[in-house]
Formats: sequence, structure tokens, C-alpha cells
Amino acid sequence: MFCRIKNKELGTMKKLNTEELIKRKGDLQILKNKPRHEVYLILDNIRSVHNVGAMFRTADAARVKKIFLCGITAHPPRPDLEKTALQTIEHVPYKYFENTIDVIEKLKKKNVSVVALEQTDESIDYNKFKYKKPIAIVVGNEVEGIGDGALALCDAYVDIPMHGVANSLNVATSAGIILYKAIEK
Repeated sequence: MFCRIKNKELGTMKKLNTEELIKRKGDLQILKNKPRHEVYLILDNIRSVHNVGAMFRTADAARVKKIFLCGITAHPPRPDLEKTALQTIEHVPYKYFENTIDVIEKLKKKNVSVVALEQTDESIDYNKFKYKKPIAIVVGNEVEGIGDGALALCDAYVDIPMHGVANSLNVATSAGIILYKAIEK
């Protein structure tokens, strides 16, 4: 049950329920046929199935062209991944590769710029980087980051400035920030 909330500045507002959100987005078939952004997401050896599921949800929301699941990264069919991804697996194109380097080389042959989300001595603040499509964003393992071989093949490196005690954000959170920046017009 949703209630109306009184707000001095906004007047009366109501949270939207699932049915209202679907109605607001429009027909699911029209949404399925909507063009995708020329943005790819490469997951390099992501340990947590929950992070993978969260990135499927974000990739769906951002209309990412395709997700590449590499190495130890969880990939369908897996009930725990499907549960975390909340039905987005069936709407986001994806492909599994054993080796991240193979994906990067394949995309570069198609003139896709490959950008690593990684803290390096050459990283550019993600807000200052010029995202030119087609582009692939590589995110890495929660502990080790992007593998050295894959990192060496990237065209550029971006990072998210940290203003607190922690030296990084969760990989799924970071991916969401970068994907939304990459799809900006």
C-alpha cells in the first residue's frame, strides 16, 4: 500500500508502484526494440554473483549494447544470478569468454575504444574523460582489479575520485557511475 506524503515544497506526492512504473515506461515490446547505446561492459573475473546481477540491472537501465562476462565471472544459467539480476538477463545481450584479452582484441578490431575503470598512475578523472562511442568499459575483480594483460590493451584509464577513508567503491556501484557517464549525450 502506498500513501500520499505531504511535502511543503512539492505539495502531495505518491510513490509509484510496479504497475504504474511499467505503464509509465510504455509497452514492453516497444522498449525491447528501442535502440541500445554503443556502450559495452566487460566484466573481468568478478567474484561476486551479486555484483554481476547488479551490473546486469544497471546495464539494462542504461541500455548497454552488450555485456561480456569473462573468466570466473558468474554467467547464466545460474539461479542465484537470475534472482539478483531481477529478469534483466533476458533483456540484456551478453556473451561469456574465458579470457578478457580475447574480448578486448575482438572489440578493438571493430574500432571500439576500450576504457579501463581502474586506479593507475595514468587514470583520468571520470568526469573529465571524453567518452566517444562506440566504447567498452572494463571493470575488474573486487580484490585484484583488472588483470594486467587486459589492462595493457586498454586505450585509456579512468577512475572515480575518492573523498573518504575507503580507497574504492564497490565494482557494481562504480560500473553504474561510469555507464551513466558514458551514455550522456
